[in-house]
Amino acid sequence: MAGSANAKLKPLYLLQIFQEKTDEEHPLSAEGLCKELENRGVTAQRKSIYGDIELLKSFGLDILHTRTPKSGYFLASRTFETAEVRLLLDAVQSASFITPKKTAQLVEKLESLVSEGQAARLDGQVYMDNRVKCCNEEIYYTIEILDRAIQAGRQVRFQYARRVLSAQMQVETQEKEFLVNPYALIWSGDHYYLVCNNPKYDNLMHARLDRIRRAKALDTPARDFREVSEYTDFFDAADYANQLFHMFSGETDTVELCCGRDMIEEILDRFGETALLRTAGEDQFLVKFEAKVSDGFVSWLMQYGDRAVVRSPLKLKTMLREKARAILHNYGG
Repeated sequence: MAGSANAKLKPLYLLQIFQEKTDEEHPLSAEGLCKELENRGVTAQRKSIYGDIELLKSFGLDILHTRTPKSGYFLASRTFETAEVRLLLDAVQSASFITPKKTAQLVEKLESLVSEGQAARLDGQVYMDNRVKCCNEEIYYTIEILDRAIQAGRQVRFQYARRVLSAQMQVETQEKEFLVNPYALIWSGDHYYLVCNNPKYDNLMHARLDRIRRAKALDTPARDFREVSEYTDFFDAADYANQLFHMFSGETDTVELCCGRDMIEEILDRFGETALLRTAGEDQFLVKFEAKVSDGFVSWLMQYGDRAVVRSPLKLKTMLREKARAILHNYGG
């Protein structure tokens, strides 16, 4: 009976074999496909394989026959190309909010999207640096809870962990409970953030997901985002993230910079092709955009030194001047 049941599953086993074992460099002949089926407990005749291949092709599989490097059949296209899997692998490995254990699990799952031969080649290119990874194994659970709460418009309660240095120079973890109204999840820089509102205030706050512990969605409705943000139709997470610098909140203002022409790549990378540009002489240009004026924005600007000069607003000029004076004071200036 078991053999008969396996025989009925032959097309599905063949699908699995094509996905796992074949690619352009690793085709399998009809005889090779029979051997793979035999390893799975299915006895098949070589002639019947051709009919099964036609069945899979009519189902939509892109199965081709080749004579080089050897004669055989292979799966020519997949949901994800190897280059796309490569991008996803790099993203997972560079994300500091994913624990080492979850990173290894995700890498294994992503490599299953291509053939074993392609996965071996990708695995040989995997670059694991000494990047610090978080140790919060709740991260998947937390993402699921927060995502559901955002979609349902419900409040969330969680413990927020921070590391502090004690008087004895020991690193300790302190936790504080928060009740928040959640609006969006944003991946910015090396971290994943929850954009939310503390009901005590009329603004937005950010909480790093790797610091969130024991998250729980409540039955109480969340506060409408229109009451605490500039958005009216929906909470535009992409626009909001673009205005932030290093996830620092601040008041939105129109900023005008005078930049050296050699900064055009940095400006367009940050603000996109829609940034308003004007000439300011042979070696400079003016750029105008909307941004959250914050300490994070000040830090971002200071990395460019005298290559980026603020024209407006006055508040931002003052913040830069005070920051520069503080740095100068620290170095005995």
